[in-house]
Amino acid sequence: MVVLEADPEAAARKRPKARPAGRDDGGGSVEREESRSPVRWALLGVLFVVMVVPIYLLIVNAFKSQQEILDNPFSIPLGGLTFEHMGAAISSPQFNVIGGYGFTLFLVVMVDVLCIVLAGPAAYAIARSLKKRTQLVLLYFLAGTFIPGAAVIIPVIYVLREIGLANTVTGLVAHDVASTLPVSIFLFVGFIRTIPVDIDHAATIDGAGRYRTFWTIIFPLMRPAVVTVLILNSIGIWNDFISPQILLSPSSGHYTVTTAIYAGISQYSTDLTKVFPNLLLAVAPVVIFFIYMQRHIISGLTVGAVKG
Repeated sequence: MVVLEADPEAAARKRPKARPAGRDDGGGSVEREESRSPVRWALLGVLFVVMVVPIYLLIVNAFKSQQEILDNPFSIPLGGLTFEHMGAAISSPQFNVIGGYGFTLFLVVMVDVLCIVLAGPAAYAIARSLKKRTQLVLLYFLAGTFIPGAAVIIPVIYVLREIGLANTVTGLVAHDVASTLPVSIFLFVGFIRTIPVDIDHAATIDGAGRYRTFWTIIFPLMRPAVVTVLILNSIGIWNDFISPQILLSPSSGHYTVTTAIYAGISQYSTDLTKVFPNLLLAVAPVVIFFIYMQRHIISGLTVGAVKG
């Protein structure tokens, strides 16, 4: 049964107004968005070239002879592909990048473990406290993110000398842990604040103390943030050059990947058949690691950004 509207004017007012052409549901201009898209694609193209071209040069020139690199560094060595220089870089006793993998992995594991052990409880205490002085502590840690590492390296040397840890692996580990704590605590605090406090209250009723509550209940829930911190810290330590180069002298006998490259290539800077293979060996693990783990970085950084 169809009911006719008695008042035509009232019926006209009830009809939804036609949406103006060129407008979307959110009120934005479709034409404006379409006009901006070429600019976005152009910027993305420039960024892609800037990021990819150095990696491309590094890969293709690692398998060329010296003359081929000088004549045409952008060409792909389809006919003259050789693994001789790569094999020489792997087995070189003078600047063995592969040998630096072991010591660098040791640093990564030690710093990551100590950083989690120290940053986790500190972030939990800050996130669950409403006192102003606790928030000042958080600001104190955040201040460390604005200080360049190179600016404090000289004071660090004097401090390590005073406590007897100069030119030691322990001193380098202590410095790296201290440098990774600010960002780690900041990320942990943001994530813990998204976890309901009722979980803590329930654990307290069951007789769990604060330490047990954190390590057995809260910490397992922090897996995305923990994975993000581990990835960021690992990449930063792997690529660090200034700290191991200054805090560990050559007499210590310990070389990271970056310092091993510097020690060897600085002697053969004009021999490109030694430069490119060693650089490729140094950056390949961290690039592969980042590509594989990037989804965990994004999820860990965004999971605590918005409260649902």
